[in-house]
Amino acid sequence: MEQRHLGLTGLRVSRIGLGTLTWARETDEHDAADQLKTFWEAGGTLVDTADVYADGLAEHLLGRMIDGMLPRDDLVIATKAGSVPDPDRRFDGSRGHLLAALDASLERLGTDHVDLWQVHAFDPRTPLEETLQALDIAVSSGRARYVGVSNFCGWQLAKAATWQLAAPGGPRTRLAGIQLEYSLLQRGVEREVLPAARDLGVGLLPSSPLGRGVLTGKYRHATPADSRGASAHMAAFVAPYLDETAARIVDAVTTAADGLATTALEVALAWVRDRPGVTAPIVGARTAHQLAAALSVERLTLPEEIRRALDDVSAPVHRYPDQDWSTL
Repeated sequence: MEQRHLGLTGLRVSRIGLGTLTWARETDEHDAADQLKTFWEAGGTLVDTADVYADGLAEHLLGRMIDGMLPRDDLVIATKAGSVPDPDRRFDGSRGHLLAALDASLERLGTDHVDLWQVHAFDPRTPLEETLQALDIAVSSGRARYVGVSNFCGWQLAKAATWQLAAPGGPRTRLAGIQLEYSLLQRGVEREVLPAARDLGVGLLPSSPLGRGVLTGKYRHATPADSRGASAHMAAFVAPYLDETAARIVDAVTTAADGLATTALEVALAWVRDRPGVTAPIVGARTAHQLAAALSVERLTLPEEIRRALDDVSAPVHRYPDQDWSTL
């Protein structure tokens, strides 16, 4: 699998990443092990998790497999911290919480460092400088090799990246990447985040690149009984993309796939993988068979006319101030 640099750093990752959101919940240990082996054998390196996935069990499961299945140095392990199970405060970006969460992640993963440590979301209750100081400490202490953020909007990313580069005392640790949802069904990042990331040299790691599974086409006629849309835990996650607008985009993806003699999954994934500024979409799967189907996208590059057609059918409405105000 092709490797790409994450932002303006020396960190190289596979251009498709493996997500572990469902591990230790919908995906059991046997299926998770099969996924990791399939991913590694295909040349994949980037494995993304978080301390809140399955209440820490996803990290624990990944750590057990690293210890017994694969060489640690063959993988780029990314995790996140900052989400908290508190109904009054969804995110905690305080230095104390983040560093304690990192230590707990390292223990569950069974490693002395992670390759990419990400702040899971912006915390308006904590000064951003304090959150970013935690990233500096993580890198200077050797517990994280690179750092990034997740679910930051455009101004939050720009403020964080600029502070890191221009803080008193000299440049701090550069933000390597930002992880956000991005697909043909969700192109909101193109409004401000993606232009900011490209300008600042921050690599984009799209999550849910298959529109939470909807872009595979499996929901076109009904909700499969074994799908996330039928799961009590994940149904609300899928539901926003089961409207008429999404259906039109899925139909276009399916038509393109038929014309290319490939699958809707591959077309949708190839589209987001090759968008300017994207480093590696993070793909989640329930089984190794599903993952292998996604990894087959490595052989596909979309023809320009098909890419333009998909751009048009999925184009978000971005007017003022994104377009030249004098022409509106």
